[in-house]
Amino acid sequence: MINETLISNCKKMNRDAQRQVYEHMAPKLYRVCKRYLKKEEEIEEALADAFYTLFTKLDQLKEDKAFEAWARKITVNHCLATIRKNTNFNMYLDDVKVLAQPFTEEMNELEEEDLLNLLNHIPDGCKTVFNLFVIEGFGHKEIAAMLNISEGTSKSQLNAAKTKLKDLVNKLYYQKAK
Repeated sequence: MINETLISNCKKMNRDAQRQVYEHMAPKLYRVCKRYLKKEEEIEEALADAFYTLFTKLDQLKEDKAFEAWARKITVNHCLATIRKNTNFNMYLDDVKVLAQPFTEEMNELEEEDLLNLLNHIPDGCKTVFNLFVIEGFGHKEIAAMLNISEGTSKSQLNAAKTKLKDLVNKLYYQKAK
């Protein structure tokens, strides 16, 4: 558990405190990176950069109680920096198809790991906007500013992500049940 004493010791660059924070936070922040990035080396680089920022900018944290949220935000920002370098959000998605099959009650049983796996099968732009909107709770205006895209592009990427995910769920889960 991260407490104020541990944060205080990290601010003093205490290596043992930093190790404890790293051990507690690394699995959580790794999952955040994995939601945004596909390549293991990009995930590890973003995670390492996030921890470097966390430990070198810890004096900027206003409330120690907000550490985990602050750490998550920094991690997301490092992932977004990687994505901005490698993704063209204005590309039209030719491979998005709509299936006529509806979602069923069975679809509610998808686990977090299933969603992570499905997100890795949609284009990076869609995946990023989906994560920011659905999971992180940002609005399209905020997403557009973060990614240097228009609000319309953000909305179309989200719609494409939802369509592609629905297609994948129908193909991988609904048809298996038959």
